[in-house]
Amino acid sequence: MTGDLKPECWVVSEGTAGMENQALGLAERLGLPIRVIRLKVAAPWRWIAPWSLGSPFGHLEPGADRLVPPWPCLVIGCGRQSIPFALGIKKASEGRTRIVQCQNPRVDPAYFDLVVPPEHDALAGPQVFPIIGSPNRITPGRLAAAKREFEGRFLDLRAPRIAVLIGGNSKDYRLDRAAAAAMGASLRALCAEHGLMVTASRRTAKDARAALRDALAGTGAYFWDGDAPNPYLGMLAWADAILVTADSVNMACEAGATGKPVHIVALPGGSPKFRRFHESLAARGVARPFVGAIGTWAYDPLDETGRAANKIKALLDL
Repeated sequence: MTGDLKPECWVVSEGTAGMENQALGLAERLGLPIRVIRLKVAAPWRWIAPWSLGSPFGHLEPGADRLVPPWPCLVIGCGRQSIPFALGIKKASEGRTRIVQCQNPRVDPAYFDLVVPPEHDALAGPQVFPIIGSPNRITPGRLAAAKREFEGRFLDLRAPRIAVLIGGNSKDYRLDRAAAAAMGASLRALCAEHGLMVTASRRTAKDARAALRDALAGTGAYFWDGDAPNPYLGMLAWADAILVTADSVNMACEAGATGKPVHIVALPGGSPKFRRFHESLAARGVARPFVGAIGTWAYDPLDETGRAANKIKALLDL
């Protein structure tokens, strides 16, 4: 590593869990102290990111974390608003701070020391290290801890247990009340032989949540949508198999990191990118389409996070 830089990794994002967890997943594998920076960028700068006029450090809202030296040896960013700040740190450190960007930055990858996009984005270049899906924070240690933590909640649930991870509307998929009701009917049929652990996400619309709750009423299924501490990791830990709605790359990758059978639940919509992603999971033996029944198969847990982290370690000579 370069001298007189702080031996530290800064994780820089807009603060949403999906973005922050990607960068944290990589950072936690490196063995460096981590500082998490959740950007609060003032208008109009947050609208024009990843571009910026002048130094971005003055574009933060009052009271936001300041980005000042000593500069770290590494910045891992995720999300377009993180890009001006990562590049600004690179410039301020006279090129010594290494900068790594998760996802497709939508600008020339040559600006970065490393870009870690999903394979299905088909991004290429000397600084590009594509992975299947997205990085995440799932490790055997975290799953074991979550299994202990949520034993009281899930131990008595009927086995085999199925975790059901619900996304929501996006530019490529639709999860409205009608689609949720159809999904709920399929899930209800599973309850005769399985214990279901169902979690909605922040993208799950209220009417879709209501339709799912109505469909599962009286089945004994556990349904979480924000009324208690988030048991998401506990669900992954206690599951014998996992269902994931087709709209979520992050949840599918987190499910694949467990090594348990993953079923992709179809939703209205789709795109060539998502088709490539689901095909890559199928080719690795991770996931199959959900057709109403739960299958059993084995595969090596998906660890694209570790593969990308090793690339960063080589970059830093760790």
